Amino acid sequence: MKHDFTEDVRLARNGDSAAFARLYTLVYKDMYRIALYSLRSTHDACDAVSDTVLDAFCTIGKLKDEKAFRGWIMRILSAKIKRKQRDYFTDTVELTEDIEPAVDFDCEISELKHAMDNLEPRSRLILSLTVLEGYSSGEVSEIIGVKANTVRSILARTKKKLRLELKT
Repeated sequence: MKHDFTEDVRLARNGDSAAFARLYTLVYKDMYRIALYSLRSTHDACDAVSDTVLDAFCTIGKLKDEKAFRGWIMRILSAKIKRKQRDYFTDTVELTEDIEPAVDFDCEISELKHAMDNLEPRSRLILSLTVLEGYSSGEVSEIIGVKANTVRSILARTKKKLRLELKT
């Protein structure tokens, strides 16, 4: 769900920490869900979100367009996720926490977790942002720094792979 962040962003840019806290409460669940599905570790997801929030708090004064807050903070999160995947990612990590996706699926959450475990990190991030959180391919393109056509292509391949896995 989209929210108008304009007034709180304006206040936060002027040093109002309460306004930043309100912004944080509006995006925390989405950020955590994306990090958790992407990193498959509650500890790493919490670290990525915490690092993102700290960076966002320290640099919100540089955000030029108040309406771009959500995409801006998700870009920071995406960079943190990529760094964690590069530095700490192992194939033995499993998603163990039960967290409901933002959209309904025709499968059990455990089946979805298993299927997502078999995706490569970039595909898992794109799937989390688009299908689970509802970002458009253009928005995901801006967040992760690849062309929108690439996002759509990866998403199509990822969905096909998931469909095949969830059928078996």
